[in-house]
Amino acid sequence: MNAFLCWLGLVVLSLLSLWLVTAPVASWAALALSAAALGKAWLIVDGFMELRPRLWRASLLAWSLCMASALYFGTP
Repeated sequence: MNAFLCWLGLVVLSLLSLWLVTAPVASWAALALSAAALGKAWLIVDGFMELRPRLWRASLLAWSLCMASALYFGTP
């Protein structure tokens, strides 16, 4: 994956996250924040880190899925 496109995707997802944080906390905003966090994790793992052993890649993506789930289900 092209490093510039990864960087651009991270910037867009970070700006989206910043905009969502200023929105009133609703279930859709928490779900969108979780999706943006998963998108950023996927871009970092696949784009920048380029992990090829499937175990490491799957472990890091599973960890980010757990954290995004905790963020979504932990918001009131």
